[in-house]
Amino acid sequence: MKFICDGLSLSEAVQKVSKACAVRTTAPVMECIKISTQQEDITLLATDGELSIQKSVKAEILESGEVCVPGKLFADFLTKLTDEEICISTTDKGMEINYRDSGTSMQTIRAEEFPQIDLEIGENSFVMNQGALKKIIAETIFCCAQDDTRPVLKGSLMEFGDKLCMTALDGYRLAFSETEILAKSGEAKLICPARTLVEISRMLTGDDEEITLYSQGGMLLVKSEGTVLVSRLYQGDFIKKENVIPSAFTTTVTFERNELIQSVERAAILIRGDKNNLITLEIGAEGVKVNSVSEIGKVSESVSAGVDGVELSISMNAKFLLDALRALDEEEVVVSLNGAVSPFILQNKKKKESLYLILPVRNAQ
Repeated sequence: MKFICDGLSLSEAVQKVSKACAVRTTAPVMECIKISTQQEDITLLATDGELSIQKSVKAEILESGEVCVPGKLFADFLTKLTDEEICISTTDKGMEINYRDSGTSMQTIRAEEFPQIDLEIGENSFVMNQGALKKIIAETIFCCAQDDTRPVLKGSLMEFGDKLCMTALDGYRLAFSETEILAKSGEAKLICPARTLVEISRMLTGDDEEITLYSQGGMLLVKSEGTVLVSRLYQGDFIKKENVIPSAFTTTVTFERNELIQSVERAAILIRGDKNNLITLEIGAEGVKVNSVSEIGKVSESVSAGVDGVELSISMNAKFLLDALRALDEEEVVVSLNGAVSPFILQNKKKKESLYLILPVRNAQ
């Protein structure tokens, strides 16, 4: 194999593909990027068994062939050659990377050892506006679980019906949002890994353009500008949001979103590093106070708000509250509550497409 290509184009493509390289695996080939020559370009492919990313790059092909090269090492090295024209070739001893009057060699693995990736996925298709898909991913993904206690919660539930409805939760909070679908073939419920959603979001560069998601047999495929992403989907029962979200509330509070964010940010400074990161909202007829207490000191601020219902004092994780507030986008937001120990929700005052539920924390102070 031998080809010549632009260093910047190759580096950018390798950076994208390397996100799918496995880390700390017993199979070295899973840490590799497979490079294959085509007629006028090269194809880069990486997989960790769950996520696969393929990207094509224009190149001058001098000799056809294919090989596997250590992905992270190759990616890091190419970031130092973005201003160069690069010639890459393979020999019996490995890969040669030549630029200017210099050269570097890397060990390789035979391409035959690389796993086969099925790119023929298309039983169901869902056409989305790129901007809308990117927005709904951002509005929900931060609520996906981080640990392996319940693997299914490390993904978001994507329900393709009349609209796309996405739900994510980690056991302490829940995010729900919905957006329009431009066209579809069939209906589906998919549990997509959060890591996959992050990579899909990175592929969405044209807000007004369309993108199609394909699903089949527990797999998801997305194509955009020469990049193909294939991901396994999680299998299992996802918690039904209807069983978690309260249908009625005893107290509703309307806040100016930015004012509440700034107050909570200040209150969170003194509890930085505390185990539960707790702040308390004291909700009364005259308004709301944001309080935090730690060994360093305390914060108590009055925040303007419209209160309707029962007075109460409720404590919560400050980060969870801030994440939800930042995901909302109207000037006014509504917090709906049912007492000090029941889950509460946050929504925009007008548009209700998004909803965030947070479990309060019993404050021993």
